[in-house]
Amino acid sequence: MSMLKEFKEFAMKGNVIDLAIGVVIGAAFGKIVSSLIEDVITPLILKPALKAANLTQLSELTVFGTVKYGNFIAATINFLIVAFVLFMIIKAINASKKKKDAAPAAPAEPSSTDKLLMEIRDALKK
Repeated sequence: MSMLKEFKEFAMKGNVIDLAIGVVIGAAFGKIVSSLIEDVITPLILKPALKAANLTQLSELTVFGTVKYGNFIAATINFLIVAFVLFMIIKAINASKKKKDAAPAAPAEPSSTDKLLMEIRDALKK
């Protein structure tokens, strides 16, 4: 019975619930990003290439009638777009961290013991 109690405590911790919510939101956001890339960005980028090849869909690009290299090109472009966007996000996060780290911290005031020791030192010098 104690193992069940421990599991319940573990599952109800804030970190586990936060992680579960993050995964669900990430999956939903992933669908939005995929749609943006597949339905908006990739067609805009590849439209001139498709017109030059007299094609209407990327899946029509084939070799030997069976190898759909057009889908591979689309998947590669999708990956490059996602990777670039993530790179830019991480770069912005790192830049904001550097600005926070670059601000010098104010020196801490000496403790009361240190102040007392400095007074004793100064008195002994006199």
